[in-house]
Amino acid sequence: MVDELKVFTGNAHPVLAQGICDYLGIPLGKAEVFEFSNENIFVRILENVRERDVFVIQPICSPVNKSLMELLIMLDALKRASAGRITAVVPYYGYGRTDKKDQPRVPITARLIADLLTVAGANRLLSVDLHAAQIQGFFTIPVDELTALYILSSYFEDRALENLVVVATDIGISKRARDLAERLNAPLAIIEKRRVGNIDKAETLNIIGDVAGMRALLFDDEIDTAGSLVTAVAALMENGATEVYACCTHPVFSDAAIKRIAASPVKEVVVTDTIPIPKNKSNEKITILSIASLLGEAIYRIHSGLSVGAMFE
Repeated sequence: MVDELKVFTGNAHPVLAQGICDYLGIPLGKAEVFEFSNENIFVRILENVRERDVFVIQPICSPVNKSLMELLIMLDALKRASAGRITAVVPYYGYGRTDKKDQPRVPITARLIADLLTVAGANRLLSVDLHAAQIQGFFTIPVDELTALYILSSYFEDRALENLVVVATDIGISKRARDLAERLNAPLAIIEKRRVGNIDKAETLNIIGDVAGMRALLFDDEIDTAGSLVTAVAALMENGATEVYACCTHPVFSDAAIKRIAASPVKEVVVTDTIPIPKNKSNEKITILSIASLLGEAIYRIHSGLSVGAMFE
């Protein structure tokens, strides 16, 4: 059955796509995906995909709008090439934070992206740690949401840090942080914070739980500007934490995130490669874990008609 499986990628994260193909033991599909001088994107699929089971690997990451358009145009090209089933593999779902109307006259862009992917030709979505659970319900096609929780927890299990407390960076992520705490057999603390308007700035208000004299492990789904991370690290140190580590699934690392992390007393920031981290954004404090095998196994199971949920049982 693997002979009927095809994996393609745009320009957002070809290294991850190749890692997935290496796990599956198949070559990466051949396609032209480039931008004309007028900024129009052109796609040409260079292999026969008629009635094939096709997967397109493309996180919606920087440059976000270009990555999104590449994905949409690739889906359309595959649909018009009579692919049997097209699965959009979106490790990082951009615009996922705009998932509800929390102010008057604002969009729900995460729902708009769902509509665009479906209209473009996706028959299925495969993603990792969506920012909000309700995004699954924005789709009328099947959605498989994987989690990097087990990859992150295994790393820290191997580290065997003593006297550890898991700290959710806000109340919204507390359920996933609780799951991590259970796997690490550690207590849970929560940082209560309030975001200021539409700017990327958050005010830390309070720490719920005891962190004094303990090693703290901050947990979030993504790190963007690292402003919240740095503020949280400072608050934990002020409340008596001896060391602070951090982990997340999606390393967005926009703006001055890397400089903030480098200047912060945080010991280590552990992330996955749902988003590529260029060399100019690397830092000795940052540890990158691969999710290629996680996505590769999920793709194999979807293609073979096996349970994806069984991967986490």
